[in-house]
Amino acid sequence: MGDPSLTLVARLAPAATDARRGVIRLHPEVLAGLGLRSWDAVLLTGSRPTAALAVAGDASEPHGQARLDDVTLSNAGLTDGAAVVVAPAEVSAAREVRLIGSRLATATVGPATLRLALMGKVLLRGDAVSLLPQDIAPPPGADVHSVRRALAAAVGGAWTSELLTVAVAEPAGGPVVVAPSTVVGWQGGADTGTVAVRAGAGPGGAAGPGGAAAAGTGKRASGAGAAGAGTAGSPAAGSPAARSHAARNPAAGNPAAGNPAAGSPAAGNPAAGDDTAGDRVVPEAEPPPSIDDLAANEPVARRLLDWLELMFRRPELLTRLGGEARLGVLVSGPEGVGKAPLVRSAAAAAGARCVELVAPAVAALEPAAAAERVRAAIADARPAADEPAVLLVHDAHALLPASNPPPLATLVLDELRAATAPGGPALVVTSAEPESLDPRLRAPDLVDRELTVPLPDAATRRALLERLLAGVPRGRDVDLGVIAARTPGFVVADLAAVRREAAIAAALRGAGEGTDGIEEVRQQDLLGAVGSVRPISLSGGGALGHGGLTLDDVGDMTEVKQSLTEAVLWPLRHPDSFARLGVDAPRGVLLYGPPGGGKTFLLRALAGTGDLNVFAVKGAELLDKYVGESERAVRELFRRAAEAAPALIFLDEVDALAPRRGGSTDAGVADRVVAALLTELDGATPLREVVVVGATNRPDLIDPALLRPGRLERLVFVPPPDAEARADILRAAGRDVPLGDDVDLDELAADLDGYSAADCAALLREAALTAMRESLEAGEVTAAHVAAARRAVRPSLDPEQVAELEAYARRRSD
Repeated sequence: MGDPSLTLVARLAPAATDARRGVIRLHPEVLAGLGLRSWDAVLLTGSRPTAALAVAGDASEPHGQARLDDVTLSNAGLTDGAAVVVAPAEVSAAREVRLIGSRLATATVGPATLRLALMGKVLLRGDAVSLLPQDIAPPPGADVHSVRRALAAAVGGAWTSELLTVAVAEPAGGPVVVAPSTVVGWQGGADTGTVAVRAGAGPGGAAGPGGAAAAGTGKRASGAGAAGAGTAGSPAAGSPAARSHAARNPAAGNPAAGNPAAGSPAAGNPAAGDDTAGDRVVPEAEPPPSIDDLAANEPVARRLLDWLELMFRRPELLTRLGGEARLGVLVSGPEGVGKAPLVRSAAAAAGARCVELVAPAVAALEPAAAAERVRAAIADARPAADEPAVLLVHDAHALLPASNPPPLATLVLDELRAATAPGGPALVVTSAEPESLDPRLRAPDLVDRELTVPLPDAATRRALLERLLAGVPRGRDVDLGVIAARTPGFVVADLAAVRREAAIAAALRGAGEGTDGIEEVRQQDLLGAVGSVRPISLSGGGALGHGGLTLDDVGDMTEVKQSLTEAVLWPLRHPDSFARLGVDAPRGVLLYGPPGGGKTFLLRALAGTGDLNVFAVKGAELLDKYVGESERAVRELFRRAAEAAPALIFLDEVDALAPRRGGSTDAGVADRVVAALLTELDGATPLREVVVVGATNRPDLIDPALLRPGRLERLVFVPPPDAEARADILRAAGRDVPLGDDVDLDELAADLDGYSAADCAALLREAALTAMRESLEAGEVTAAHVAAARRAVRPSLDPEQVAELEAYARRRSD
């Protein structure tokens, strides 16, 4: 008896969380009627067949409707309201998947990142698929955040809208799921089975996901494209499609049975022997950059070079002085800051081969295949008689996590310890999250030294821009000093993305103008690129949008703006003045005042100056019912801000985050969060170029320890606007409103006693709506419209609350 099927009405899913992810939502009873559970695969038949992952939808929705995301609706050749046949799908693990994408995606996204982004998705040949990782229900072990960061660094902000076409999906004839064993690559390009380990890799020349066996031979290491014997053809254990796959196709657990080519990374691969560099294809002969070209990273590279030369050239000296001729170094620093190029440059200067192992690609494999990959890399890194070697392990925290390390971690540590004994290669591991590394890695006989790569400052960013744009035709109006000042927290990868976006803007402008000669990059192209590129350090979200506001757009509030300028902008613009006078810059500021007074508006204007990155956090967002999670969220917030420095952390409604200790009834969660916040503000690790600004309308509820000097030491009262301030606010809010000649904003402001800044803006908005109600063709807002709006928009300031806040301000000043 065949599988059941149902004909339903296809509707476009309104939920943004489902967009572009290959998801269909069915009524729970329909899901049960088809014999399915959430995240099982289904076959959809419209104008053409396609596959998707079925999940339980809202039980209040009609039984006969199926909610499809936009890409799935298009893949099935359907329109909203058309009929679609839904049936359970027999899914097999893909041996090979090849895709077609834009020139930008194919040039910048490597096969390893491509496979991780598509992991667990079900595909048919001819389908469109997005690069969005399947983070609604990711397969176990999937590192969605790392994939997002890698895609953002490679493609920029456009990666979320990038659509690819499935050109090859083997085995053919039905839906397939992308598993760790799948060979994934671009049509006519490199794939995850390509060996990429070679001597003296150039910039970006990280070892490819194929491992390290047979370096330079063009062969693939065993297990490069398969997940080990007996598992090569199975979906990732516990993946969304695995249950459906196992239940409906018992023989699919090993498609290699009776088929020697099944699961083979070489099967059908026209790119065999191509060189992949970590996550991108690079020319074979591309040399590493010289140490002199590393800008701010040069001191760190020279320090590493000294250690390498001492180990390789003077081992007898180390032995004679009681040391060992071995080296294990951890190179840490923010994502995209240039840790790998630094190591390659130092290795090349020391005359050593650089053999590279990409930890996230290894961690995505089945344990047996991952162990084999590590052994192959170590074997290739054994130094020859006349050629020393450096074993570079990228992003080691993915393979050796601090929390719940897998059994594989112990095996990897033992292999590395044995390989790096005296006479073996030098070991260098990189990590953007050193606190997330297994502490056993830092054992004295393994990795006993650490180097930190700093964020580039403004002068360094300018030098990097000069080198990145050295061969680019530039207009006379280009001022790289301005671009460097507008890119706080940008690392090398971000600046390279700025160059790419500016080039695209210049090319599009040239095409539109019909320019026959050589087009050039102009200042407006670079400034536009800065606004469109989201720094890697901000990729986790939480940044405050400013909409082009600056402090000059804030009416009145002279004293408040001066206080914020002194506490926030002066330490960033004039650090030499603080150093010359021998004082530390203020650590934090508390803004307090009645609701609607413009506290958040002030912070948006401060963010619009472009001198710093702003992280906005609602107080309640950091609170979690699970023990330790709230404190971890606080630590993570400050770590991200330090990586994006110069930065400002804006704690909105800080009274909810840091109430007085001892009075809460939440099992001590708030007390622990206050302790974590105090520790981050003035703990053992001092904040550098990070300022904290809190905002509240109940300062009396905040724990007093947070308000002492060294923490939120500057308390700034944001008073309700007076008549002059209200006039400035009305003029700013009505800048684009066509006001009639009979509207006198000064007279109106004098008559709005008790109105907050938000009330004044709401008043003009309501007046404009009143004019539209009279006529949708209305061309101006008259005094009559304003008078009608006053009857609808009433003052929101509470006189008692304002009096209490003013009294609190007087007590603080006295």
